[in-house]
Amino acid sequence: MRFSKSNDVLGTTNRGNNAESGLCTLCRADCQGKCETWLSSMVGRKLLYPRDFGTVTAGANNTTHVGVSYNALRIQGYAYGVHGLKQGLTNDPDDCIFPNVNLETEFGNEFKTKIRMPIMTGALGSTFIAEKYWDSFAIGGSLVGIPVVIGENVVGVDRKSRIVKGKTRKGRITSSPELERRIDTYLRYNEGYGAIMVQMNVEDTRNGVAEFVAQKYGNKCIIELKWGQGAKCIGGEIQVNSLDYALFLKNRGYIVDPDPIKPEVQEAFKKGAIRSFARHSRLGNTNLNTVEEVRKDFMGSIDYLRSLGFKRITLKTGSYGMEELAMAIKFASDAKCDLLTIDGSGGGTGMSPWNMMQSWGVPSIFLHSKAYEYASILASKGEKVVDMSFAGGFALEDSIFKALALGAPYTKLVCMGRAVMIPGFVGSNIEGALNPEKKEKLNGNWDHLPKTVSEIGTKAEEIFASYFDVQKKVGKKEMKNIPYGAIALFTLADKLACGLQQLMAGAREFSLDEIKRTDIFSANRETARETGIPHLSDINDESAKKILSL
Repeated sequence: MRFSKSNDVLGTTNRGNNAESGLCTLCRADCQGKCETWLSSMVGRKLLYPRDFGTVTAGANNTTHVGVSYNALRIQGYAYGVHGLKQGLTNDPDDCIFPNVNLETEFGNEFKTKIRMPIMTGALGSTFIAEKYWDSFAIGGSLVGIPVVIGENVVGVDRKSRIVKGKTRKGRITSSPELERRIDTYLRYNEGYGAIMVQMNVEDTRNGVAEFVAQKYGNKCIIELKWGQGAKCIGGEIQVNSLDYALFLKNRGYIVDPDPIKPEVQEAFKKGAIRSFARHSRLGNTNLNTVEEVRKDFMGSIDYLRSLGFKRITLKTGSYGMEELAMAIKFASDAKCDLLTIDGSGGGTGMSPWNMMQSWGVPSIFLHSKAYEYASILASKGEKVVDMSFAGGFALEDSIFKALALGAPYTKLVCMGRAVMIPGFVGSNIEGALNPEKKEKLNGNWDHLPKTVSEIGTKAEEIFASYFDVQKKVGKKEMKNIPYGAIALFTLADKLACGLQQLMAGAREFSLDEIKRTDIFSANRETARETGIPHLSDINDESAKKILSL
């Protein structure tokens, strides 16, 4: 592990055990701090640097790299040259400064989606966390200019949605207040960068989510098919503590465990022996037995979605084995999909079985390394490879750089799940503590500001480093409608963007499409063997020896 529980240099600490990303394995909405991502949601780019400047010196302790992980990749730096400067800039040192690194990019096939920086959210679906903090996630993501993904089952779990059983999916959903709220919230502040994406699983397909979105929103939304995710090998889950709600979900067609219809289960619930129910989704493609059948079914789904009018279609796949990975890349490329998100094990979740998260699937770095290999095979045959997004345990700016470099030139952005949810928690807690009368509505968890926050400031203008950046975008009058969680997300994104710019400037790459696999190297031989990224003492070794003979 690169990360210990506390970092004296930054003044951060983790409440729980560390994941590879540097987040706690269990991230709580009521946490009072203060991991690096938590604190970055307030102080922003200040956290790129050691604390207590003027009274300290600081030195790295990251000298030992054991095992294969993203933390065993290091970023290359160069002492000369520059690549990818924006038009109008020259190679003069006054132009070659890190604020001039261009983080804007795009993804897509025929219809391009512009983004202001190369990150997107993970799928925020039917979990109550996603519902409660949606305004923060959606408004924050929209203001930043990145894609935000509405995950699976949002329509199905909404008691207020109206689903009419019929012979066809068209017209089956007559209303879906929660889905509409989520889409409308994002679109309200959208400035032409980023996108709102709507993900579908088996139940969503049956219910007619795509048809409903196409009819109401057209190409304002991207539609996403889901094969899986890196945290689990079964469909999505939520937990409910109401027998009535469990019965509602059962009637909606979901798998509910334990089965709330059984008299013995109802009796156990009444007595308190059973206190909650888990709602599960179904496995996809269970009626398909060969690769050819999967391909035919997938192509048929893409054709159908296009017939509904969707111009942008994406695919999300999980940490399955190499065969499924190759299928995802090949089929998505052949179908001219706009993006393929590849989520490795190590990714986060709202409620996946714990030992499943620990034990199943291919860890991110292995899966992403093979994704590059398979994409290169297609490209060598002259085929156009689908744009890719890597997901599965990313939280910091250096990990963004490493993922983009590992998958270059095919990887266009990095999908971040739990990391971009933390600002929503932080901001909502702060706003609730400062406005006690709104605390419940804001889903705040604090009665007052903890010391970890009050030592930064006691008003929003003092606490959030990017407060006035957001105010400049939306106007002083509109600030009253911007949740603090959105400001916190904007602040975290600013820190990630600045850190990424600095790393790219050091690698002399001033635009994202200039990032190459040679901009990273492996810190141990095992990582070099598994990723195809040469060991740090091997890269440029031959050219170095030639210099000695000059």
